[in-house]
Amino acid sequence: MDSPKHSLHDDHLLFLLLLLFLLLSFSISDGNKIPRLGVHRRTIQSIDQPIKTMSESDSNSNNKDLHTFFYTQTLDHFNYRPDSYTTFQQRYIINFKYWGGANTISSSPIFVYLGAEESLDRDLDIIGFLPDNAPRFKALLVYIEHRYYGKSIPFTSREEALKNASTLGYFNSAQAIADYAAVLLHIKKKYKAHKSPVIVVGGSYGGMLASWFRLKYPHITLGALASSAPILYFDEIAPQVGYYSIVTKDFKETSESCYKTVRKSWDEIDKVASRPNGLSILSKKFKTCNELKRTIDLKDYLDSIYAEAAQYNEPSTYPVSNICGGIDGAPQGSDILGKIFAGVAAYMGNNSCYDLDEFNHPTETFLGWRWQTCSEMVMPIGHGHKDTMFPTSPFNLTSFTKTCKSLFGVQPKPHWVTTYYGGRDLKLILHRFASNIIFSNGLRDPYSIGGVLENISESVVAVSTVNGSHCLDILPAQKSDPEWLVMQRRTEVEIIEGWLTKYYSDLAVFKDQTRS
Repeated sequence: MDSPKHSLHDDHLLFLLLLLFLLLSFSISDGNKIPRLGVHRRTIQSIDQPIKTMSESDSNSNNKDLHTFFYTQTLDHFNYRPDSYTTFQQRYIINFKYWGGANTISSSPIFVYLGAEESLDRDLDIIGFLPDNAPRFKALLVYIEHRYYGKSIPFTSREEALKNASTLGYFNSAQAIADYAAVLLHIKKKYKAHKSPVIVVGGSYGGMLASWFRLKYPHITLGALASSAPILYFDEIAPQVGYYSIVTKDFKETSESCYKTVRKSWDEIDKVASRPNGLSILSKKFKTCNELKRTIDLKDYLDSIYAEAAQYNEPSTYPVSNICGGIDGAPQGSDILGKIFAGVAAYMGNNSCYDLDEFNHPTETFLGWRWQTCSEMVMPIGHGHKDTMFPTSPFNLTSFTKTCKSLFGVQPKPHWVTTYYGGRDLKLILHRFASNIIFSNGLRDPYSIGGVLENISESVVAVSTVNGSHCLDILPAQKSDPEWLVMQRRTEVEIIEGWLTKYYSDLAVFKDQTRS
């Protein structure tokens, strides 16, 4: 008798069930939550929905200048097993509009955006630093997608690539920056741009990749702009409580009364929940789309709102002020939780109901970042007893490891990033052997606590702004930008211009020496 057929639909269903299990497994209750990185705020699109590509979008006037290519990429750059030679198609996009060309003593530069934990399509409209400065430098613009995201999926499908630890094992930062090296060497060869200097740019996790790329591949890139790159938030170099301390500081500086209301709200949630039908009362008060089954889901939702607002507290919208405006401006007579709900509505919009899983929707970023944090990107972030406006929830490596092993069957490597890239005694180490890296940060960004905030040498420099938020400097320039942001970008451009000037000078000297 024939065995039942196993359909693609069944595979997809199993995959979604895995995602659901992931969603239920990570929360702030057991110290498992590592706030996502990313250049911009999350998108709500589910992983099983089609991604709107740049060709389908009419929002970017530069789309006609963007040309998509696929590079046949090696699955495993570091082994010589037969399966290591498996390949996949990695997407990269080029904008030739501003390029001054190659093959001269002053071959025009190549500005490269290193994609991070999402589809490249999501970044094309939001990364302004490259197109804003390309005319000045006559630069070729290149955008490279990170493996396992967007259209750069190894194996036969996303479901296959994310199936288990064996296929996910090739999903790490070292493989990703080796991918970038291979793609850039291919581009330089293809366009005879051997003398064109390369400047890499990345934000958040991508900023870490940019700095690490410069350290590991200095023969390929002349320099790196690492925006909001928390490269010190590993191996307990930065304080665990640092992230949430800055979130707290942002709220307290915005409104003392708002901060106090948030701080009191957690005990109030527990107090209401302890009453008969308490969870039902909370569900109605916060207009949840589904009945609450545990208070931690509501707390996790509020935690995510406050953290996201602080991390992406851009001058154009100032979401922390928006939330506090809602809390402080709640109708007269509102109790503590009524004020908190007014803040939620001010930030999330006046909706008929509020989905408490909104920050945990199964996007490719959500699932990919879960794997990355469960393998190498272990950032111990938590909050202790009364040291922030949040309830006690210290990072618990034992619990974190147990959860990751149950999800993926692998044990996290919390010391690997500092072993492979460095971290401890960073100032001395980078002073001795590193060059041409800009670490830019906005000090209102919670992740800035894990950033490089002081100059290390003449060419490894920190450019910080007191009021800046996450990756703000690499977003598109606006006429309404405050002067401190304009100056931050101007400083970064002048530093890069200095690197290029010295490069062309060195190129001329070595060319003359070759002739003689």
